Amino acid sequence: MPLVVVGNDGRRQTIVAADAAATALGLRPGMALAQAQALVPGLAIHPMEPDADAEALRRVAAWCLRYAPLVAPDPPDGIWIDATGSTHLHGGEAAMLHDLTARFAAFGMATQSAIADTPGAAHALARFGQAAPHANPATTALFPLEALRLPSPLCESLRLLGFDRIGQLADTPRAPLVRRFGSIVALRLDQLSGAVFEPIVPTIPAALIQARLSFVEPLLTAPAFAAVIDRLTALVCTDLANAGQGARRLDLLFERVDGATPAIRIGTARPSRDPRHLARMLTERLERIDPGLGIEAMRLIATRTDMALPTQTAALSQPTDAPIAALVDRLSNRLGAARIFRHEPVESDVPERSVRRVPALHRNGGTNWPADLPRPVRLLDPPQPVETMALLPDHPPLAFTWRRVRHRVRHADGPERIAGEWWKRDGEMRSVRDYFRIEDEDGHRFWLFRRGDGDDPTTGDRRWFLHGFF
Repeated sequence: MPLVVVGNDGRRQTIVAADAAATALGLRPGMALAQAQALVPGLAIHPMEPDADAEALRRVAAWCLRYAPLVAPDPPDGIWIDATGSTHLHGGEAAMLHDLTARFAAFGMATQSAIADTPGAAHALARFGQAAPHANPATTALFPLEALRLPSPLCESLRLLGFDRIGQLADTPRAPLVRRFGSIVALRLDQLSGAVFEPIVPTIPAALIQARLSFVEPLLTAPAFAAVIDRLTALVCTDLANAGQGARRLDLLFERVDGATPAIRIGTARPSRDPRHLARMLTERLERIDPGLGIEAMRLIATRTDMALPTQTAALSQPTDAPIAALVDRLSNRLGAARIFRHEPVESDVPERSVRRVPALHRNGGTNWPADLPRPVRLLDPPQPVETMALLPDHPPLAFTWRRVRHRVRHADGPERIAGEWWKRDGEMRSVRDYFRIEDEDGHRFWLFRRGDGDDPTTGDRRWFLHGFF
């Protein structure tokens, strides 16, 4: 059944929003409800609830804090996300947008998203753009006047004068426009291009653990920032301890005199409320902050927390991995969390399937590689072909050539036969590999295998490959 949301426009009721079924029948926002009911009998009608909509938008904006420290609602249907310095934590701009839209789709919400250099350009591109990932003057020039966030009556007045696109306004002298329509047109054009800075006032849920310090005189130096960070982390960690929580993600906001709010984000591998450790990680990233004309206040927010149980610190028989956790945190925040990992064994006979990447502090599930079957410390993915001289069916090579370099074999051990996993792939029903540990005359050790058993051609084509280094 077609559904519309209606609100009051003066003395009449008009459509505020229409679903896909109603839109397909010709209903659109701004149409009088009486006209819509005449066109579509039995139309489902829902009254507009602006207060509930605003609260829902604030909740969604607070959820988006997972992507960046600076997030704010853009009523009636938008969200600002200042992702400056945060996109690398999500794999880049494209990966972040894909993850965001996929999560909203899982919630049953359709979204249009875009990344641009200014809030005005991002607003325009998300609502009026096609498929371009970024806005630029050439693309925004073709957008309609509504992309400038101008009032509807003003857009109608501009159209009466022959202005239909942003580019036409941008090419017009400013003075006549300001005299006739006020400063709003020039302001929006400058905000779109970035000539005028447009601050985003972040939304901060009251339930989050946070601390804020304001200053009599603006701060400009890194030592002053570091001293404030020490005080803020002490305050936040005290509140975390009282709540039995530990920080997994902290956002430090710098409120500049000019209204800008640069931010620093750090994450921890495990819940932490150690003020010295957290302050050190924040201080290490101060070089990313431009203080501008000065910082008048700083706010530290624990945007993600987890339960942190008290730990015994004086036990002699129970080792702790706290130093390793601190090291992992510092490396992750400097290099990116995706670059800090360790390898974990997987139950599989095929070497390239017997290992996977896991977080650095992930606990082993109990699986391990067999101690009697040595494995190289480095595997090549994919294995690289080599030219060999070997007697069939089960002799090691006498020599092999890899990357145009010939290696004469001094010692060899093998073969170790590994069969294909036929329960995973039909093509591995009969395939086998014979692996050899090889040492050349220079003492270098390699892991080579031959596809096939050397006798039955259905088990493999008898080609040789280098798979790893000991």
